Amino acid sequence: MVQQPGGRPVALSWDAQSAKVHQSATQSALHYKVIRGEVDRISFYSSAVAAGMTDSLIPEFAAAFAHDIDFQREIAPGDIFQAVYSTDEGTQESQLLYASLTTRQRTIALYRYSPAPGSKASWFDGNGLGAARSLLRTPVDGARVSSSFGPRFHPVLHYTRLHRGVDFAVPIGTQVYASGNGVVQIAGSVRGYGNYLRIRHADGSETAYAHLSRFSAGVTPGATVQQGQLVALSGNSGLSSGPHLHYEVYIRDVATDPMRLTQTEFSSLPVGERHSFRNERDRIDRLGSVAKIGGSQR
Repeated sequence: MVQQPGGRPVALSWDAQSAKVHQSATQSALHYKVIRGEVDRISFYSSAVAAGMTDSLIPEFAAAFAHDIDFQREIAPGDIFQAVYSTDEGTQESQLLYASLTTRQRTIALYRYSPAPGSKASWFDGNGLGAARSLLRTPVDGARVSSSFGPRFHPVLHYTRLHRGVDFAVPIGTQVYASGNGVVQIAGSVRGYGNYLRIRHADGSETAYAHLSRFSAGVTPGATVQQGQLVALSGNSGLSSGPHLHYEVYIRDVATDPMRLTQTEFSSLPVGERHSFRNERDRIDRLGSVAKIGGSQR
């Protein structure tokens, strides 16, 4: 018998091709599966589907790398991805336990870990260094940059001026997430920007989201928001030539290119948690080495 991070004792049985965990005589088993694939010339999504990753796991996989990888601009054909996940035999619910991505520049491997039973799980590298940073790389999932930061010819005003952010080409109604924890400064109509949201973060930086179609319930001036929280839907309000999200980052009140922002704020596990994390990391590694690549595990 072993103790899972959630506190439940479980019995493990092994063979050369699979891993199966029985929680008790009355509880359903957990099946573990490894997905490994290579990015094709179409998209990461199509590559993940071809490798056997489910629709529910693909955004979870991408979210694990939200602070490190821009899936639209940093992923290329030939990059390698791998995932280890569990599926409850009774509910058929799946949970991602491990995610790794090897690009031309680097390899990032992350493990899901909950510091305490019932607490929210986070992603850590093999040394227990947290994957989270102060700001997400992008506030929308997998969107193409249609206009970069810097001087540009304005498509509506027809003259050149500084473009203080980046534009993401997304259809109206695309979910927009808070880039970091913070307090809402503005949530309303602003000239030129249309429906506009501005959030001030604990380190003094601010992020802004413009041309929105609507704000999420409760997102009002003074409200506290969490990183990754759904705060608005994209739109085409204000001075806009077509549906998109305009995104700005301000560091010390100076507009900064969000795509060139270098963040070094890592979170590390307390000393008392590191032994527990290493045990969980090793457990996941064992599951990944035993579970069969592709196919359902018994």
